[in-house]
Amino acid sequence: MDYTLIRSKRKTVAIYIRNGTVEVRAPIKMPKAQIEAFVASKEKWIKTKLVESGERAKLRAHFELNYGDEILYRGKNYPIVAKEGGRAGFDHGCFQLPPNLTPEQIKSACIQIYRLLAKRDLTEKVFDFAQQMSVTPVNVKINGAKTRWGSCSAKKSLNFSWRLIMAEDEVVDYVVVHELAHIIEMNHSRRFWQVVESVLPDYGARQERLKMLQRRLSVENWD
Repeated sequence: MDYTLIRSKRKTVAIYIRNGTVEVRAPIKMPKAQIEAFVASKEKWIKTKLVESGERAKLRAHFELNYGDEILYRGKNYPIVAKEGGRAGFDHGCFQLPPNLTPEQIKSACIQIYRLLAKRDLTEKVFDFAQQMSVTPVNVKINGAKTRWGSCSAKKSLNFSWRLIMAEDEVVDYVVVHELAHIIEMNHSRRFWQVVESVLPDYGARQERLKMLQRRLSVENWD
């Protein structure tokens, strides 16, 4: 089986499926024969994951948005509607766009709306939870990250992917609290998770719901 081997200062060997390719990460000194044996033992799993990866790629390739489609905002589906005159925006329970846009233009317009909604809603949530947790972030920024929901810099600046605003409120709250907790603990130590748990005792269940959104977005091409 073809795969890309990456050696590093890790203690165990692991397999990753990325964009239809197999990537194996192994310790620097692990014998090649041992790596080959491990890959061979996982052949059935690898083939299954490659098929799943190919199916997701096909769905992503055919993803497009049209008037009448419904998209997520804070965990609920809202329709995309055409409205004469006026600019694109979210109002009266729908994403309102100018008429006669192409699918690509519709997607681009929806992303711009998402960015505005994310900046407004996430800033408000950060402010509320920051007061509760007695921390003071210096800024809230929205970016286009695809694989990272949020981050906290050493200078206490919070960054969130605009995609997060698709999640239900309880899930958004978890990500916000997670990043605010990094102002107290810049790691994922036991103390860090204790900070998160003190605010959201059910954070584990919220993590699982976030993974559900991640799986949905894995077949939607928002690039």
